Amino acid sequence: MLSLVPTPIGNISDISIRSLEVLSTADIILCEDTRVTKKLIHLLKERHNLTTSEPQFLSLHSHNEAEFVSKLTPDFFNANVLYVSDAGMPGISDPGQLLVRYCLDNAVKYDILPGANAVLSAFVASGFCETKMLFFGFLPHKGNDRSAALQEALFNGYTTVLYESPKRLDKLLHELVVSAPVRRVFLAKEITKKYQRFYQGTASELLSKMEGEIRGEWVVVIEASASCGASLNEADILALDIPKKAASKLIAKITGENPKECYTRLLNL
Repeated sequence: MLSLVPTPIGNISDISIRSLEVLSTADIILCEDTRVTKKLIHLLKERHNLTTSEPQFLSLHSHNEAEFVSKLTPDFFNANVLYVSDAGMPGISDPGQLLVRYCLDNAVKYDILPGANAVLSAFVASGFCETKMLFFGFLPHKGNDRSAALQEALFNGYTTVLYESPKRLDKLLHELVVSAPVRRVFLAKEITKKYQRFYQGTASELLSKMEGEIRGEWVVVIEASASCGASLNEADILALDIPKKAASKLIAKITGENPKECYTRLLNL
C-alpha cells in the first residue's frame, strides 16, 4: 500500500495524530530529501513520542520521479510504502502525483492523508472573499513565458495564488505595479514559523513596506479582477503592453487556437 503523508510546513506541532500513526508503521519511506525526512523523524521522536521500526529511506524528487516510477512493479507496494515531501502536501508543487497515477493504473491500494498546506493557509489568511481560487505554483523565471504566465494569473477572473522565490519577489511586485497597479495583493511570509508575517496592499504599497523583509518563503495571493475573467477577449490582450509571443499564448488559452498559428497571425496584423 502507498500512503501520501503531509508534513509540517514550519511548526512541527502541526503534524497530525494520524500522520504519526502511519509513520510508525512504515517499511519504506520515499523522500524528497532523505536528510530532511530523517531530521523530521528524529524531531518527531523527541517531541511527539513517535516510535518507528527501521524503515528504508529512498530518494524520490522532481529530477528522478519519472524514472523511479517507470521502474516500479506492483509488488513493491506489498510493503507499507509512504511518500513525504520536505514540507506540506505531496503533489502540490512537489512530487506525488505520478505515484498516485501508477497506483490507479496498476490497481495498487493507496491513501492520501490531509494536512498542512501553504496554498490554502495563505488563501484563507488573505481575507479575499472570492471563494474560487486558482493555484499557479511558481511562475517561469524570465522572458516571454513569465510575461504570459503573469498575465494569465492576473486576468483569469479568480483569486490567484503563487509561490515566489525571495530572489524574485521584488521583481514580481515591480511587474504588478505595471500590470495591475490598483489590484490588492496579499503576501504571506514563513507560514506557521517564528517569523510568520502577513502583508496586504497594492504592489506599490507593499514595495514601500518590504525593505529588509524579502528573505524567507513566500506565498502571494492576488485579488480577483472584477473586470476580467470570462469577459477577457483578444482585443483586451492585444491592448496590453506585452510581447506578441506572450499575447499569442494568452489568446490561444481562451480560444483554443494553435499558439504557433496565433503568433504568426499576430505578426501579420
